Amino acid sequence: MTIVSPNQVVESMIQVGEVKAKLPVKDLLIRGCLGGALLGFGTTLAYTAEVQTGLGIVGALLFPAAFVIIILLGLELVTGSFALIPVAVMAKKAKASQMMKNWFWVIIGHVLGAVIYAILYIIAVTQLGQVTNHAVAVKILAVAEAKTLGYKSLGAEGLLVVFVKAMLCNWMVTLGAVMAMTTKSVMGKIAAMWLPILIFFAQGFEHAVVNMFVIPAGMILGADVTITDWWVWNQIPVLIGNLISGVLFTGLALYYTHKKPEAKITLDLPQTKAAIPSTQR
Repeated sequence: MTIVSPNQVVESMIQVGEVKAKLPVKDLLIRGCLGGALLGFGTTLAYTAEVQTGLGIVGALLFPAAFVIIILLGLELVTGSFALIPVAVMAKKAKASQMMKNWFWVIIGHVLGAVIYAILYIIAVTQLGQVTNHAVAVKILAVAEAKTLGYKSLGAEGLLVVFVKAMLCNWMVTLGAVMAMTTKSVMGKIAAMWLPILIFFAQGFEHAVVNMFVIPAGMILGADVTITDWWVWNQIPVLIGNLISGVLFTGLALYYTHKKPEAKITLDLPQTKAAIPSTQR
């Protein structure tokens, strides 16, 4: 397995961030939609494993499969882009306006993809509402309420808690996106990505895109959660927390410690003296 040096990893981060920043809106929506749906798949897989075994760690071990698919297929995950595109902007390979365009349209795509998967999944497991006690559906409903009403019950302190959980989450998620660049081997990439994603999911931290699936799915299933509860007490503070940690703890930190300074070309030319003609007689 070929290991890539940290300096080369940062160069790859800049290159990937540049490509992402310059994608057209069509691609941002499609890739964002697929990314949101795939994280929904990963979440229901994890919950299925948890309710079957009674062990949350088993679900956490399986959840990274969805993240791996997203990265290997070159799809969009805004939480990863929170670290990658800013380094491209700092390296003057992309513009801030392009960065904001990416984030905006990818988030729209995530919401669409996550909600579409939520509707399809609920139709499948409830058999169009005929089954009301499906274990995973019950789990989703409870999680949706905990991720919104649970923080709401704490007031301002709840906003701080969810914000901190979001920061801790995306510290690991952005490392997952970066770790894929540390090796040329496909199996090496999978293993390297798996570790940080396992770490975040096993500890119940807050991931904006996962919540774009879980909370709407819980609302569809009957959770006592309003759209305001969803966005005010979870989605907005989680997006902000994911953004800040992605930029600071992964993007800026790795950029400033591993980015090679631009080589300055200097010409060491010998000093020339004016020729003094000699007089020969």
